[in-house]
Amino acid sequence: MDETQTPEPVPEAAPALPPFVTGTKPASDIRSRIQEAGGLSLDRLPMLSVVFDRLATACSDAAKHLAASSTFYSLSGVESGRFGEFLDAYDANAVVGIFHAPGWDGHVLVGLDRDFIYTMTEVLFGSDGSEPPVEDERTFSAIELRIAQMVFEQVGKALESSFGLVSQTGFRLERTETRMEFAVIGRRSNKAVQAKFLLQALNRGGEMFLIIPQTVLNPLRPALGKVLTGESSARDPRWAEQIAAEVQKTTVRLRAVLEERHLTLGEIAGLKVGQVLTLDATPATRVKLEGNDRPLFWCRAGQSQGAYVLRVEDAISPEKEGGHGLLG
Repeated sequence: MDETQTPEPVPEAAPALPPFVTGTKPASDIRSRIQEAGGLSLDRLPMLSVVFDRLATACSDAAKHLAASSTFYSLSGVESGRFGEFLDAYDANAVVGIFHAPGWDGHVLVGLDRDFIYTMTEVLFGSDGSEPPVEDERTFSAIELRIAQMVFEQVGKALESSFGLVSQTGFRLERTETRMEFAVIGRRSNKAVQAKFLLQALNRGGEMFLIIPQTVLNPLRPALGKVLTGESSARDPRWAEQIAAEVQKTTVRLRAVLEERHLTLGEIAGLKVGQVLTLDATPATRVKLEGNDRPLFWCRAGQSQGAYVLRVEDAISPEKEGGHGLLG
């Protein structure tokens, strides 16, 4: 008897695996997206704009002591991006200063474009702006580089006072560069924040830019994220001193009043040339010293070296004097 053999089942063919996708983005694009995700959000750093506004004001105040022509700095914009891209925009067209901030253990970069250098040179040398602006693409002269260094020294002091709101640190100028490839304070692909300032003088202007790496700003995020309100009791001693110095320069006209008399309109109309008016005041009567029609001091009149003089005796309190009482 023949035995029938049951054939072994043939295994089914495994489903074909999909082929590997070869059109994925390169690793460099992935790194870029990760870095973009970790970038600074300027909207979350409101104090950064306040600091930059204070920097523009401080630079304007410093420039007033250098030239007779008025110069004005204003903040024109703040943006974030790549450090290398910021520098490429000023290639062979600017002078940059590299500052070291010891308190932050980092560096920041300040740049002055060609128009800024030319304008500041004309301002410092007494130009009135009647000549057309210089548009030469030559290399910077030794005098222009020296002026740029002087501006950098002023900006360093302004940076210190402006960032004093959020962090106390000094800014020391290490070197200046005219070639952007040598202005290295980090990798060109690193994220940074750039603030642009417009200089206006002699009906022309120029641009100053400040580049701060993100690695420097990261530790300052808590302080830069706060909003200072008008209810804060904190005082800026330097600002208070500046206000006091400017107020004390105000010119005030003083007037010494020996006696006041009240006449009718008819009596005044009857006055004639040569007529003598009798006063009740005596040499012992005190003189009231006024400033801007406000009583200030009681004085005694006298003579010294052939001229009349006043000696201040008492301060006048309007509340106590009641606005009258001239005879003292």
